[in-house]
Parts: sequence; structure tokens; C-alpha cells
Amino acid sequence: MAANSVFTRTESRVASYCRSFPRVFARASGSEIYDVDGNRYLDFLAGCGSLNYGHNHPVLKEALLEYIISDNITQSLDLYSTAKERFLLAMEEWVLSPLGLDHVVQFTGPTGTNAVEAAFKLARKVTGRCNIISFTNGFHGVSLGALAATGNQYNRQAAGIPLIGMTSLPYDGYFGEAVDTVAYFEQIIDDPSSGVDLPAAVVLETVQGEGGLNCASMQWLSRLRTACTKRGILMIVDDIQAGCGRTGTFLSFEPAQIKPDIITLSKSISGYGLPFSCVLIERSLDLWKPAEHNGTFRGNNHAFVTAATALEHFWSSPDFAIEICNKGTHLNDRLDAIATRFADHIIDVRGRGMMQGLRFADADMAAHVGKLAFENGLIIERSGAFDEVIKCMMPLTTTMTELNEGLDILEHCISKVFASVRQTG
Repeated sequence: MAANSVFTRTESRVASYCRSFPRVFARASGSEIYDVDGNRYLDFLAGCGSLNYGHNHPVLKEALLEYIISDNITQSLDLYSTAKERFLLAMEEWVLSPLGLDHVVQFTGPTGTNAVEAAFKLARKVTGRCNIISFTNGFHGVSLGALAATGNQYNRQAAGIPLIGMTSLPYDGYFGEAVDTVAYFEQIIDDPSSGVDLPAAVVLETVQGEGGLNCASMQWLSRLRTACTKRGILMIVDDIQAGCGRTGTFLSFEPAQIKPDIITLSKSISGYGLPFSCVLIERSLDLWKPAEHNGTFRGNNHAFVTAATALEHFWSSPDFAIEICNKGTHLNDRLDAIATRFADHIIDVRGRGMMQGLRFADADMAAHVGKLAFENGLIIERSGAFDEVIKCMMPLTTTMTELNEGLDILEHCISKVFASVRQTG
């Protein structure tokens, strides 16, 4: 990017993704994005998981354009609107009822961190307790309450004040397979001398998107749910990145056959990359008084329209979920083959469904691979405690041809980087 561009002159230094992908992008469709010079890139970032159905999906675009052209409501605070009604009916029919979730929907401000803040406030209100248990490598947002539950030191150090009200405990597999972290959790909570107050809630991601694609096993999730229920602790599942089909089911915890008390959704819930967040609350826990948690932009009707259309179009039959699972299996097979080929440099494959990646032994090598991939037409990011995981987050609608093309680029770049290491070593 030129030193005198409007971006470098006027935009805050806090911007980050543009540092890794320094191009001016102009248009996009599906899994493809083009810069102003017409260069094509495959998008394996997908708006950090906010574009599960790709860029400008034609069905969603048509529904949005029709709504706008008809002079329908754009912004409605928390007033009733036809767009909100349609979304709630779709949620009820295609998500809540099939899963047996007797949950109500709270519309929060449009960012994921706002949904998390609302979940924390409600858990504390319901239980009368302050402490919340979060887990190592978790990421829940960067507003102060959510940041207290976020593990990453880089993010935490920007707070400027002490981050309180949270206790961090080890996630599934944090100490390896030999350590039972649910048993550890139970011991800490039950011991009156552990120094950990009985929490209002636990908050977790079933797949830690920013934390390095660490996955909780279904058994771990089930046992944690039982442990929480036994002790009157609420379970909050942050499904902001792993939800909306990313792991193969609409909600990522479905295979564990659990029912969290509170579920946060954002990113791809709108279906079109439009700002929209909500909290699913078990009905008996909905103890809010009017406007106790609010925000001007709770009523983004454009997002309600695309969200409802996405549910109706993609989730009204099992076909799309089956397609995601098939692609996820193929992605895993390809990544396994790459990890085996470069076993001296790649530790393992991480993740589940269509959020999987490669954990590198050397984070600098992962950085080199990511940079070279972009130069070869692939937008892909890194995650993990040291940014050591190359993370595949392509749209769920990515074709098998595009999926293989992107993985071919990734494998080529890994080969080239490691060949360079051998030559210089």
C-alpha cells in the first residue's frame, strides 16, 4: 500500500487484516474476491467466519434487494417488524424446535462481543454470583467483560485496567490426554479452599477459532454440562464463530446432545455479512427487565431478512449439512496428507468440519506460508497462542473445485517455504 494512500493517511493503526492482505478490494462473489487491478483471490478467511454462505450469495442478495426496493423498514430498535417476525419464525421452525431448545431470542448490539456481554450480565443476574469460568485459549471479544474471558495476552494487555470477574481453567486437552480437565474443574469448584468462587456460569467455544482450532470432545462437553447442572452453574456456549453450520450442524454442540443454558450467535447468523448478534436464552432464565441491556442497533432489518432467507434456503432440509460434512471430511483428508508429507515441520491437523488447519512447529514458518499464499492468490489467516496454526475458513458454499484449488496453493507454498529452509539450513 502506498505511503500516501488515504488509508495510511487517515485510518487508525489499530487496523490489522489489511496488514496481511495489503490490496484494495473491489468486488466479490462466492469464494472469490477481486482487487481493483482485477487480481483474483480465493477467500479462505470468509470475513473471519461471517461469510459462511460466501460473498453476495444470489438468493440472499435477491431477498435483500427486493426488501430494500419495497421501502421496507431498515432500522427499528426493538419494535416489531415483518422482517423480525420472519426471522423469529424461521429460527423457531428450523433451529429451536428441531433441537428441542425452549430458548427465547435476545437481540443485542450488532457485534459478537455485545452478545457475550449480555450473556455474562444475565448469568450474574440470574444466579446472584459474580465469578465466571472461562478456558485457556478462549476468545470471546475485546470489550472489557468479554476480554476478561479471552485468554490471549496480546488482546488482554490493551485493556488498560485490571480484568476481573473471571477464572481461567484448562480446556479439554490443554495438558494432554493424560489430564482429565473436567475432573480438575469439579475438584476446583468443590474444594472450599481452592480460592475459586462458585461461578455463575462457564463460557466456552466447542472449537476455539482464534485459540488455534482446539476442539472439545463430545464426551468432555457432555460431562461438563452434567457437572454444571449438578452445581447450579449455567453453561454458556459461544457459537459466534463455530456456529451457523461451520462444523457441519447449525449449532456446533449438537453432536454432544447437550442443551446449553445460553448460546451466543453473531458473524454468519445474518447470512450476508451484515451486523447482527443475538443471545438464545433458556426460557426460565429470561429475567431481564425492559431495556436492562439495550442498544440502538438491535433492529437491523436488512440482517433479519438475509438471516431468515439463509435459514429457509440452506437449513430447511438436511442436504446442506451433509454437503458441509462431506467437504469437511475431504478437507481433513487433504490436510492430513499435507501434514504427513511435511511431518518434520507440521505437528498436526486441528479443528472440525470446515474450520480446520495445520499446526506448525515454527510460527515463523506459518507466517511465511501465509504471506506466500496471498502472493499466489489465496487469502488465509493464522490463529493460536503463537499464530502457529494456518486456519482454513472458506465459505461453506465453496465448491469442491475451489476447495482443491485453494489447498493446492497452500501445499505448494508450504513446499516452497520448507524447501527454502533446507537450502539455507
